[in-house]
Amino acid sequence: MSKEILTGNELISGATVYLSASGDWVEALSAARLFEKEDAAERDGAVAATKATGRVISLEIEEVDVVDGQIVPKRLRERIRAAGPTAPLTLHGQAYDRQHLGEDGHVSI
Repeated sequence: MSKEILTGNELISGATVYLSASGDWVEALSAARLFEKEDAAERDGAVAATKATGRVISLEIEEVDVVDGQIVPKRLRERIRAAGPTAPLTLHGQAYDRQHLGEDGHVSI
Protein backbone atom coordinates (compact mmCIF):
# COMPACT_ATOMS: atom_id res chain seq x y z
CA MET A 1 0.00 0.00 0.00
CA SER A 2 1.30 3.45 -0.92
CA LYS A 3 2.22 6.00 1.65
CA GLU A 4 3.11 9.67 1.28
CA ILE A 5 5.95 11.92 2.38
CA LEU A 6 6.45 15.68 2.25
CA THR A 7 9.47 16.94 0.38
CA GLY A 8 10.78 20.27 -0.81
CA ASN A 9 13.90 22.37 -1.10
CA GLU A 10 15.43 24.33 1.76
CA LEU A 11 15.32 27.97 0.64
CA ILE A 12 18.86 29.08 1.48
CA SER A 13 20.85 26.06 0.33
CA GLY A 14 18.49 24.46 -2.17
CA ALA A 15 18.96 21.10 -0.40
CA THR A 16 16.30 18.44 -0.85
CA VAL A 17 14.58 18.00 2.51
CA TYR A 18 11.89 15.77 4.00
CA LEU A 19 9.52 16.32 6.89
CA SER A 20 10.43 13.94 9.72
CA ALA A 21 8.12 12.38 12.31
CA SER A 22 9.35 14.95 14.86
CA GLY A 23 8.32 17.86 12.59
CA ASP A 24 11.84 18.81 11.55
CA TRP A 25 13.00 19.13 7.96
CA VAL A 26 15.83 16.66 7.40
CA GLU A 27 18.05 15.74 4.46
CA ALA A 28 17.76 11.96 4.89
CA LEU A 29 14.93 10.27 3.00
CA SER A 30 15.14 7.40 5.48
CA ALA A 31 14.00 9.79 8.26
CA ALA A 32 10.93 11.06 6.39
CA ARG A 33 7.56 10.80 8.10
CA LEU A 34 5.25 8.35 6.36
CA PHE A 35 1.68 9.59 6.02
CA GLU A 36 -1.19 7.12 5.65
CA LYS A 37 -4.50 8.02 3.96
CA GLU A 38 -6.08 8.69 7.35
CA ASP A 39 -3.30 11.22 8.11
CA ALA A 40 -4.44 13.60 5.34
CA ALA A 41 -5.51 16.35 7.77
CA GLU A 42 -2.15 16.27 9.58
CA ARG A 43 -0.29 16.19 6.25
CA ASP A 44 -2.26 19.17 4.96
CA GLY A 45 -1.65 21.02 8.23
CA ALA A 46 2.09 20.45 7.85
CA VAL A 47 1.95 21.75 4.27
CA ALA A 48 0.15 24.92 5.39
CA ALA A 49 2.51 25.48 8.34
CA THR A 50 5.55 24.97 6.12
CA LYS A 51 4.33 27.37 3.46
CA ALA A 52 3.80 29.99 6.18
CA THR A 53 7.46 29.81 7.23
CA GLY A 54 8.91 30.36 3.75
CA ARG A 55 11.91 28.18 4.69
CA VAL A 56 11.02 25.26 2.41
CA ILE A 57 10.00 25.87 -1.19
CA SER A 58 8.75 23.63 -3.99
CA LEU A 59 6.83 21.68 -1.38
CA GLU A 60 5.32 18.46 -2.72
CA ILE A 61 3.44 15.43 -1.49
CA GLU A 62 5.17 12.34 -2.89
CA GLU A 63 3.86 8.80 -3.04
CA VAL A 64 6.32 6.21 -1.77
CA ASP A 65 6.51 2.50 -1.11
CA VAL A 66 8.36 0.86 1.75
CA VAL A 67 10.48 -1.97 0.38
CA ASP A 68 12.52 -4.06 2.83
CA GLY A 69 12.28 -1.24 5.37
CA GLN A 70 13.50 1.40 2.89
CA ILE A 71 11.46 4.35 1.62
CA VAL A 72 11.34 4.22 -2.18
CA PRO A 73 9.74 7.13 -4.05
CA LYS A 74 7.43 6.08 -6.87
CA ARG A 75 8.47 8.88 -9.25
CA LEU A 76 11.86 8.69 -10.93
CA ARG A 77 12.36 12.43 -10.36
CA GLU A 78 12.08 11.97 -6.60
CA ARG A 79 14.40 8.95 -6.60
CA ILE A 80 17.01 11.10 -8.35
CA ARG A 81 16.51 13.98 -5.88
CA ALA A 82 16.85 11.57 -2.93
CA ALA A 83 20.19 10.29 -4.25
CA GLY A 84 21.70 13.77 -4.10
CA PRO A 85 23.18 16.19 -6.64
CA THR A 86 23.94 14.76 -10.06
CA ALA A 87 26.77 17.26 -10.51
CA PRO A 88 29.57 18.27 -8.12
CA LEU A 89 28.79 21.19 -5.84
CA THR A 90 31.33 23.86 -6.74
CA LEU A 91 31.46 27.60 -6.36
CA HIS A 92 34.13 29.54 -8.25
CA GLY A 93 36.00 26.29 -8.96
CA GLN A 94 36.14 25.26 -5.29
CA ALA A 95 34.12 22.60 -3.49
CA TYR A 96 31.07 24.24 -1.98
CA ASP A 97 29.94 23.20 1.49
CA ARG A 98 26.40 24.52 1.39
CA GLN A 99 24.57 25.70 4.45
CA HIS A 100 22.46 23.11 6.22
CA LEU A 101 19.17 23.42 8.03
CA GLY A 102 19.51 25.08 11.39
CA GLU A 103 17.61 24.93 14.62
CA ASP A 104 14.61 26.67 13.07
CA GLY A 105 13.98 23.83 10.59
CA HIS A 106 11.07 22.60 12.75
CA VAL A 107 7.45 22.87 11.65
CA SER A 108 4.90 22.82 14.44
CA ILE A 109 1.53 21.39 13.39
